[in-house]
Amino acid sequence: MLSERECIELIRRYARDTDSNCLVKGIGDDCAVLNKDENTCLLLTADTLVEGVHFDLHWHPPDLLGRKSAAVNLSDIAAMGGRPRFCLLSIGFPGSVPAWFEKFVAGFTGILQEHDTLLVGGDTVKGRHDLVISVTVIGEAARGRICYRTGAQPGDLVFVSGPLGKAAAGLALCRAGIDVDTIERGRELLAAHLDPEPLVKLGRTLAASGLVHAMMDISDGLATDMAHICAASGVGAEIHRDQLPVSTQLHAAAVRLRHSVLDWVLKGGEDYQLLFTVPPDRQKELTGLVLQQTGRAIFCIGRITAGSGVFLTDGLSRQDISYQGYDHFVS
Repeated sequence: MLSERECIELIRRYARDTDSNCLVKGIGDDCAVLNKDENTCLLLTADTLVEGVHFDLHWHPPDLLGRKSAAVNLSDIAAMGGRPRFCLLSIGFPGSVPAWFEKFVAGFTGILQEHDTLLVGGDTVKGRHDLVISVTVIGEAARGRICYRTGAQPGDLVFVSGPLGKAAAGLALCRAGIDVDTIERGRELLAAHLDPEPLVKLGRTLAASGLVHAMMDISDGLATDMAHICAASGVGAEIHRDQLPVSTQLHAAAVRLRHSVLDWVLKGGEDYQLLFTVPPDRQKELTGLVLQQTGRAIFCIGRITAGSGVFLTDGLSRQDISYQGYDHFVS
């Protein structure tokens, strides 16, 4: 059986990147990049959400499902440093259109409006079994300020934009049927799973700074997505365990569910935080700029190394964690 990564590589081998006048970047990043004009490029991304795999209607309110369906695509635009502009929505219903669909559309278009993005088309079909939601977002970015996965350099510092593992913990609480009010600030974990925030403003700030060498969003877990950056850039990475940003509510949920905090942080997926690399001599400059323009803190969690592979270190030992995150085909 092929892994998700092997499946994508197979598709890439058959894809043709021959239109050099239009295509800037094809398969292998958060978005495809096309020429628009002398100063601007178009960013294209698509994601599919399947009932029972990416969401469960027993606990996912339809308005928040609508928001999440758009947010995961907006996050891809953010990861390239772009501005989302237009959106296509396609849905396969397992039968007739459900009564809650209006709430879904309200949530979907609501988050698009928050990011000045227009829903301009799509498709609806009747399927047989599970609800399937497919979204395409078209964005744009300044030609010289697009962030790819390919620019990480040995010596770079590795940053993330916020605490990790919250969405995975929120999903675990939903599956366990635990009242989140019994967990310290448990609703924050639930929100991270049900209603993730696409960090579009932060992504544009990082890209505009010119200080970021490589960037992507964390959708499949830190261990896998850091490995994607390393593979694309031809480098390795060392992640410092004691520098990983972890919320207090994550610890509380881990105690309640008897689950490993580190497992959620490294492998959980759906964090939609931004993961990026920065030259060490520009760390303070970028940290100050981000705080000034967005009010957010960013967190240094390690460094880029020569060689290959992603290693977790506690100062005494090193463990290879490459590609240990979520895989749609084997999870």
